[in-house]
Amino acid sequence: MNKKLKLGILVFIVGFIGILSTLTMDIVLPEEIQQKVSELFTPLQFKLLSLINPTGLLLITVVLGVLLYDKVNLKLPLFEKLTYGKKEIELSGILKYGIIGGVIAGILITLVSVMFLPMLPSDFIALGDKFKPTLVMRFFYGGLTEEILIRFGVMTLIIWLIFKLFGKLNSVVYWLGILVSAIIFGLGHLPVVFTFVDAPNAELIVYIIFGNAIGGIVFGWLYWKKGLEAAMVAHIFAHIIMLAGENMFNI
Repeated sequence: MNKKLKLGILVFIVGFIGILSTLTMDIVLPEEIQQKVSELFTPLQFKLLSLINPTGLLLITVVLGVLLYDKVNLKLPLFEKLTYGKKEIELSGILKYGIIGGVIAGILITLVSVMFLPMLPSDFIALGDKFKPTLVMRFFYGGLTEEILIRFGVMTLIIWLIFKLFGKLNSVVYWLGILVSAIIFGLGHLPVVFTFVDAPNAELIVYIIFGNAIGGIVFGWLYWKKGLEAAMVAHIFAHIIMLAGENMFNI
């Protein structure tokens, strides 16, 4: 089997495990949509149908990532070890930087949440009470799948495009990829907000974009410097810190 194909299959399987973890959470929909959906599908059928879009996105981003990541000197040390049997990897370094990065990201995201909480609309606060991802979903979809989608797919593509456009591969190019992909991740949360919040204010929009982008910057830096697996570890540990912050500050 072609080694890149083998790598892609391995990354896809890990990402798909994260997608399957979404089955552990009830899907929240506006009441009028929920009523129509319940007339057509059972809850399980609708959950299974909801897997189609993220699976398609995962497939696209895995293909892009596998084709482009090594062309811009990005790394997947553990995945490459499993696929190519390359030289020994520094697993302790991946874990160390991942944990430190995750703690930093989690603290920053929690502080932003505390700062913005008094300015957020009440219907958004109520939505947060309904939309509570399970631990399994936080760790597997957030920690694994989102890193494959945003870092391995989107960030890699942006860096490659800038590299092809300007013919240079320096720290500016990587930072542009990190920042743009982090902002895209933040923007990707806005459709849900506009669906459930009648009149989102400017503070809410800034909070959604900025709050999500902070973690993306930390995870993107780790992907660049230490590999995708370090970003995954950091994303998981960020959720652990955020959970502690939610209980501590009641957010």
